[in-house]
Amino acid sequence: MDLSSVLHRLDKRIEGYRDEMINLQTILTSLPALAPENGGVGEAEKAKCIAGYCRKHGLTDIRNFDAPDPRALGGVRPNLVVSVPGRNRLRSLWIISHMDIVPPGEPEFWKYDPFTAVVTSDRIIGRGTEDNQQDLVASIFAALALRSEKLTPVLELRLAFVADEETGSAKGMVHLANAAGRLFNRDDFIVVPDFGSEDGSSIEIAEKSTLWLRLAVHGKQCHASTPALGVNAMRAASHLVVSLDKLPARFDRQDNIYMPQESTFEPTKREANVPNINTIPGEDVFYLDCRVLPVYDLEEIIGSVREQAAEIEHRFGVTVKISTVQKMQAPPPTRETAPVVGALSKAISAVYGVDPKPLGIGGGTVAAHLRQRGLNVAVWSRQAKTAHQPNEFCLIDNMVGNAKVFARLSLLESEKQ
Repeated sequence: MDLSSVLHRLDKRIEGYRDEMINLQTILTSLPALAPENGGVGEAEKAKCIAGYCRKHGLTDIRNFDAPDPRALGGVRPNLVVSVPGRNRLRSLWIISHMDIVPPGEPEFWKYDPFTAVVTSDRIIGRGTEDNQQDLVASIFAALALRSEKLTPVLELRLAFVADEETGSAKGMVHLANAAGRLFNRDDFIVVPDFGSEDGSSIEIAEKSTLWLRLAVHGKQCHASTPALGVNAMRAASHLVVSLDKLPARFDRQDNIYMPQESTFEPTKREANVPNINTIPGEDVFYLDCRVLPVYDLEEIIGSVREQAAEIEHRFGVTVKISTVQKMQAPPPTRETAPVVGALSKAISAVYGVDPKPLGIGGGTVAAHLRQRGLNVAVWSRQAKTAHQPNEFCLIDNMVGNAKVFARLSLLESEKQ
């Protein structure tokens, strides 16, 4: 059979799914899978919807890998693996997307209800539509296209839909990777569609180390009209935030494979302190998000933060408690010559007409947990880069085009296959 005619037929099949893909996106947007840490009940309803949709359309080989979590609906955080048999049943092509989303943030910045998808001529607007529903949906329809065209993938095709990506992956990718039965093999092709560029030319092969710190500054609460009777924790915390701006100068190495090339240290979330204006807060809590080049040990970063905190303690008469929310030293990167990178590059080039280039990023994906296990993972998507923003959207053409890439990848031969 002529492969070019097969691929043309496959592309046309996926293009014909456009309205169905939009419909599934709309349904999933109405099921906000927020982690308990972010005020939600987890991914149970979304996972039920995905599994039901796959079964209804003939993708019936579905395995559940639930992680216990008493905070979540039903007491679990679900992880699903949908399998399509391949010619080689001993190895797999994985496409791994995540079901959970981040909160919408300040409502005044949204034009529409973030959990009601708004469809225009070229995009779908709503929280989660790009991160990560665009490629979750694309992977499902890639598999449906293969089934409809009666095409057998070269390798076993496995679609994984994981929980907990936005808050550390302990209940998601880590749980799945530790599951009984050894799901992942060293020769598997693994693609994580959770980072990308607007033209689709970037394949992520490396991630920086991730460090999230909670800094709790303790002073003494008192009436705001008599500040001498207290110690203003908010003032001390604010000075500490500014003092931490010294970190980029101390850890100033650059590596041009990463985007951005330097380590970053950003204060982010701040917890509410006193509810009224006329009380000086006795406690003020904020968080620091550090994305660090692998050349630095994260203990060095923590040590430097403690030094800055000690100066603030001495200057303002407060105490600073530092705790680690997330800490992950970067694993070795995926090789630029890894077969999955080459095969993915061919599929991207065929669909989008670009010459993909490997790079590293500061953001974290589930790929890091697999790279820690010595697995080669390629992180790729073509996307509008609206993740975590107000009025997040997915370009419909990207969703359809990425489905074509996944479907083509499943049929490509390579030197390792």
